[in-house]
Amino acid sequence: MKILTGLLSFLCIATAMPFAAAQTALPNASPQRQDTEVLRKTVERFLHKQSAGLPGDVTVTAGAVDARMNLPACPSPEAFLPPGGRLWGKTTVGVRCNAPSPWTVYLAATVRVVGDYVAAAVPLAQGQLVGAHDVIKVKGDLTGMPNGIVTDPAQAIGRTVAMSLHAGTPLRHDSLRTQRAVQAGQIVKLVSIGPGFRVTADGKALGHGNAGQIVQASTSNGQVVSGIARANGILEVTY
Repeated sequence: MKILTGLLSFLCIATAMPFAAAQTALPNASPQRQDTEVLRKTVERFLHKQSAGLPGDVTVTAGAVDARMNLPACPSPEAFLPPGGRLWGKTTVGVRCNAPSPWTVYLAATVRVVGDYVAAAVPLAQGQLVGAHDVIKVKGDLTGMPNGIVTDPAQAIGRTVAMSLHAGTPLRHDSLRTQRAVQAGQIVKLVSIGPGFRVTADGKALGHGNAGQIVQASTSNGQVVSGIARANGILEVTY
């Protein structure tokens, strides 16, 4: 009887062992899945680094990750900007894994840049020359401004308005025109500068020119010289 009882006990233990082993192995049977919060942080770190040179205060926000996303865990996810992507306003950033299980996903994100831009301080008429008192600096989200926004008053002062603007209108580079410093046929003052001397004479401009451009002029004796156009009808000739 004792032998029979011992044999039955052994059979019960032997039968239970595979089941116990299977129960122990179950928690490790499923591969580890990717933490989606890590993907968000990867995108935000990438955008902060890439937008470091933008003017103003930069704020980066990565969008929510699809809760249904079920990706194998990646030890080193890598963020990148897709072709045509931009580090401005609403954008999309890719995140890829190279190993052990390659995959690529795309996350929506927003880059806000709060900084100064230039606006009309008073109503400006078409053709009006912009002066220092005609513009003001305003702080706002530059990513919500029109393309080509003027951010420095020096970029607007001394230029003319291409179209009439209401007070408070943000100034764009394409809404301003560079004033011509010299007109063709205009009598200009030729200022010749060289080592140890400075000579002035009158001449006649042979073409139009904005400030900083090279313009040719003829002197009283018929000689043709080239000079850099300056304000007030001056051509600066350097030897």
